Amino acid sequence: MRYKDAPAAIEWLCDALGFERRLVVPDDGGGIAHAQLTFGNGMIMLGSDRDDAFGSVQRAPASADAVVTQSVYLIVDDPDAHYRRAVDAGAQVVMPIRDEDYGGRGFTIRDPGGHVWTLGSYDPWADG
Repeated sequence: MRYKDAPAAIEWLCDALGFERRLVVPDDGGGIAHAQLTFGNGMIMLGSDRDDAFGSVQRAPASADAVVTQSVYLIVDDPDAHYRRAVDAGAQVVMPIRDEDYGGRGFTIRDPGGHVWTLGSYDPWADG
């Protein structure tokens, strides 16, 4: 994932969603060359938006309300607590917390960088 302000994104993702820093490598311009953040047994990798080979195929959303072509789903034990935490941290609520017809409870937010996240208790791994 790329962010226009990756240092701020890392802070927000840790504070609002509960990610933990595994590795954060600053670049020479005050941004992030590469970061690894963990959430349970999962991990995301992110960095600052920049013009390089990967940047030619992936950029941060154009604005905080831009349409995006992909999003992340995080399985959580307590969606209501995560919802309160994210809202308290200033997340833009895209879809409020709700019980899903297919099982589980969840919500969808947008982070300050414009990326869309869904957090919920539905676990597709437990279904099979």
